[in-house]
Amino acid sequence: MTTTDRQQSPPSPPPRPPAGPPPSPLRVRGDLDPGLSRWLWLVKWVLAIPHWMVLAFLWLALGLVTVVAFVAILVTARYPRVLFDFAVGVLRWSWRVAFYTNAAFGTDRYPPFSLRPDPTYPADLEIAYPERLSRGLVLVKWWLLALPQYVVVALLISSPWWVWQDQGYQWSVGAGGLVGLLALVGIVVHAVRGSYPSALFDLVVGLDRWVLRVAAYAALLTDRYPPFALDAGPREPGEVAGPDPVAPSAVDRRGWTAGPVVTLVVGAVLCLAAVPPLVGGVTGLATDVTARDRAGFLTTPPTVVTAGGYAVRSPALLLDQAPDAAFWPAAALGEVRVRVAPLDPARPVFVGVAPRDAVDRYLAGVASGTVTGRGGNRPAVVEHPGGPPAPAPAEAGIWVAQSTGAGTQTVTWRPAPGDWSLVVLEPDGRAGIAVTADAGATVPGLRTLATLLLVIAGLLVVLGATAVTAAVATAHRPARALPDRP
Repeated sequence: MTTTDRQQSPPSPPPRPPAGPPPSPLRVRGDLDPGLSRWLWLVKWVLAIPHWMVLAFLWLALGLVTVVAFVAILVTARYPRVLFDFAVGVLRWSWRVAFYTNAAFGTDRYPPFSLRPDPTYPADLEIAYPERLSRGLVLVKWWLLALPQYVVVALLISSPWWVWQDQGYQWSVGAGGLVGLLALVGIVVHAVRGSYPSALFDLVVGLDRWVLRVAAYAALLTDRYPPFALDAGPREPGEVAGPDPVAPSAVDRRGWTAGPVVTLVVGAVLCLAAVPPLVGGVTGLATDVTARDRAGFLTTPPTVVTAGGYAVRSPALLLDQAPDAAFWPAAALGEVRVRVAPLDPARPVFVGVAPRDAVDRYLAGVASGTVTGRGGNRPAVVEHPGGPPAPAPAEAGIWVAQSTGAGTQTVTWRPAPGDWSLVVLEPDGRAGIAVTADAGATVPGLRTLATLLLVIAGLLVVLGATAVTAAVATAHRPARALPDRP
């Protein structure tokens, strides 16, 4: 072949990279501290308490941010960048604290109180910003598609237990899981031998990486489904260990400082605080409009009460008593109505309301029962031994309201402050109580209270939304460059 032929030959194409899955948009780093203390891990649980307290509020804010992002993705197919940075920052902060404590025990350097990337800290996390997200996936990926991953993550970070409770074993779930157990084994071995087993550390970080990938997917930060693969090791697959380069986000996105973060958390807390009054207000208005009978009473479902004695009393009705007692304000109930019907229509029944101390004296030594309040529409009754009552119920002279006879008996009463009992007796002197009963009240201030709760909820939502908007606007504002010093 001549020189001219070699010059005219086309250049050989560059070698193609090996085929394989694209790199994960989430990058998790966790480098083992070479100077790890043997015994500091014993107190890291206490040292990390300030971080856990802050993270509790940050995750509350992250929940609100995720809801907002869900709507934004559904409408625009984009995760708002400033909210994306905040969400990634919360995951980053959580990973650093977990790496410091029971998810790895990988470093003795105290985690920074910061959402920003820090290439100098042994643990860090980055997620590539997606320019576009699927509108369809956002509807199902965080619950339906992620269900298999949730099962795996539950095994990794939680521990099932059988605990003895209420005279029986109950299924319970506690913190720890496989990750916590392996990390504990590793740090105990380090305390004994002076070295953390490298293979065990790589496995722990790989499991942590799995959990963080699922968290990012469930938080709508990526459409890439977490792989069912364990990428063990302190760095991502194919990443060479060494100095961690400063990510562009550490230079370009500097808005989530302490001020915007605190403002966002306050806004999230205010929005969350609006949920109880909102639910209460809506429920109150719906009840006031739809649940009243023709007489204006809000009535409980019928309850079947049976006992073997001569009388059955209700639990104590405490009205306007001491603040440490369970009570219903008397004025709030309005007019109260109790209806009692014997299961045997041929037997009469007596219903009366009296002060509790007077009832106690009257039923002393009487075979009677006390309703415990448990058991749904057929509550349990605690039986007390004794004989028949004397004098007859209608002659006791203790009742502020009473009714007796065959068929359904109705007692209407306007409660006054005090400690009261409702009593059902058999006036014919025969033992055995078997009745159905319901109670109702007019609750005249229900609509006013429901409206007030809705107003409070509206104010909290407005204040919370204002705080969140201000936080996002402040974080989105570009940082001003500092002038050069002479």
